[in-house]
Amino acid sequence: MKFAVALSMERFSPDTPMSDVTSTMLELVKMADQGGFETLWTAEHHTIECTISPNPFTILTWLGQHTERIRLGTATIVAPYWSPIRLAGEAALCDHLTGGRLEFGIARGAYQYEFDRMAGGMPQQEGVAYMKELVPAVQKLWAGDYAHDGHYWKFPLATSVPKPLQAPHPRIWVAARDPGTFDWAVGIGASILSTPLAAPAAEIAVLGEKFRKAVADHPEVPRPRFMMQRRTCCYERPEEAELAVRHSIDYGRSFENLFQNIGTVTNGFPTAVSYESVAGRDNYKPENVLKNLMFGTPDEVIEKLLDYEAAGVDQFSLGLSFNLPLELQRKTLDLFTREVLPVFAVRERDRRHEEERRLAAAPPRLAAVGR
Repeated sequence: MKFAVALSMERFSPDTPMSDVTSTMLELVKMADQGGFETLWTAEHHTIECTISPNPFTILTWLGQHTERIRLGTATIVAPYWSPIRLAGEAALCDHLTGGRLEFGIARGAYQYEFDRMAGGMPQQEGVAYMKELVPAVQKLWAGDYAHDGHYWKFPLATSVPKPLQAPHPRIWVAARDPGTFDWAVGIGASILSTPLAAPAAEIAVLGEKFRKAVADHPEVPRPRFMMQRRTCCYERPEEAELAVRHSIDYGRSFENLFQNIGTVTNGFPTAVSYESVAGRDNYKPENVLKNLMFGTPDEVIEKLLDYEAAGVDQFSLGLSFNLPLELQRKTLDLFTREVLPVFAVRERDRRHEEERRLAAAPPRLAAVGR
């Protein structure tokens, strides 16, 4: 299992200058790059100060100039906000400007608050239909001349300019939680981005089973990758958990405001809704936040991560953007780099050696099939 970091430029007070916001993100991304994390993910959002990212390709291009190895992913582009030609070209240019490090993640969209302002008020659940038309069109534009006559978009013969640097194109990732989206994404050869949100650990296995079924139902497609993300905070002493839990609860109440569109937003700053208004209220109890999310000492975090490994997760993404104090974000990346990543690097090495021994001991024909 590999590791990634999900970050947004976040601002929770008008007193915080944007220069502090950008310098914080850059510092953390440099730490992740130097620490050996595989991917940096950042999302698309509009009109919301706690997730400042009107165009994630711009952010990734900027970060690409200050990093060396870490791959740079959109988690996620919101399908109904884009046209195929513009999306194909913007993504391909970003791929060139980052030296072929783009990971292309896309979703139907999450916040109804945004849909009311960016998509004419359509229910955000309808965004999946846009995504299913958009992604194949983008793939065809990346390949060459293509004319499109669809339900949401129509255009005569055109192509992506430029074409992506990666051949045939950057890896495509689709955000999924329901079985239908898992099946569609795997069927087109896309990898999966998913999250148990704040649900108990049992949800990890549920999502893992959805992925396994989609893979089994599409034997004609090479197995894609599977990423899962949770809010994450790692610390040395258990008493440090209280601060992370409090910030997670407060951030979740702002998320509920935007997702359900039930609160107020003043000059880009969402008001945290009352506990009585949140969905899944039990998940907001401090003891459940501590148990369900990726909060803990390195040993506790390693134990929790085994559930993700068992579910078939190829990449675990540390969700660090929930107004967590910078010192705790730094500490989390440092402890993961020094004490967590090496454990899973050894597990991966041992798994690979065991697989090689198994194939070497197998009859020649079976070994050839295994390879």
